[in-house]
Amino acid sequence: MILVIDVGNTNITFGVYEGKKLVTTFRMMSKLPHTSDEYGMSIRQLLMFDGISKEQIEGTILASVVPNIMHSLVGGITRYLGTPPLIVGAGTKTGIRIITESPKEIGPDRIVDAVAAYEKYGGPVLVLDFGTATTYDYVTADGCFAAGITAPGIRISAKALWEDTARLPVVEIKKPKSILAQETISSMQAGLVYGQIGQTEYIVNAVKRETGLPDMKVVATGGLGRIIADETDVIDIYDAALTMEGLRYIYEKNRR
Repeated sequence: MILVIDVGNTNITFGVYEGKKLVTTFRMMSKLPHTSDEYGMSIRQLLMFDGISKEQIEGTILASVVPNIMHSLVGGITRYLGTPPLIVGAGTKTGIRIITESPKEIGPDRIVDAVAAYEKYGGPVLVLDFGTATTYDYVTADGCFAAGITAPGIRISAKALWEDTARLPVVEIKKPKSILAQETISSMQAGLVYGQIGQTEYIVNAVKRETGLPDMKVVATGGLGRIIADETDVIDIYDAALTMEGLRYIYEKNRR
């Protein structure tokens, strides 16, 4: 078994693979600071809850966009699981080439998603990740990471609404019954969800137009991606486990 870890701005998502099968996933918040002992013990306990012992974990791989927790997290994994993680970064074999102007600026999470989409669905492919930020990454037919677009995520937009306006409440992010809202909560939900749908459709169509690839495959992932994918025909595939799969692919490439 291998443990794959995606450290995002909001959550740390863990997945355990037995061969090509994802057998379990669990999460921790990434915004709360922990010591290496707290990380290590928590991970071991969560694995044990699913009947997985540390001896069953043959290796670990980690991609992170939160540098300030890496020392404690890596230390905890190394001490309590006995498997120093492979950290996705410069020098890691991924199977794709980054041909943007500043390759080192591309986040590991985006590289992992691009690898998974290209390996599973081929290229050219546009990869959408609806996370803290919403990202759109273009991978060419021959496996080159060629361009990326970054926009505020739905939660960032929602947080700005209720933190920066005195009278707007915290609301659940979901599609309201109608865009013709008649009260505050559904009004905010309509703006957030339909606004994201509109942004998604415009950016996807603009990428297809500028690349001259109207039939480019569009693959989406991320926590709120399902809401958007169900409401627009510009997304061909929603793959909730895309990042986990990308980490597994990269681990296998580097193990070989």
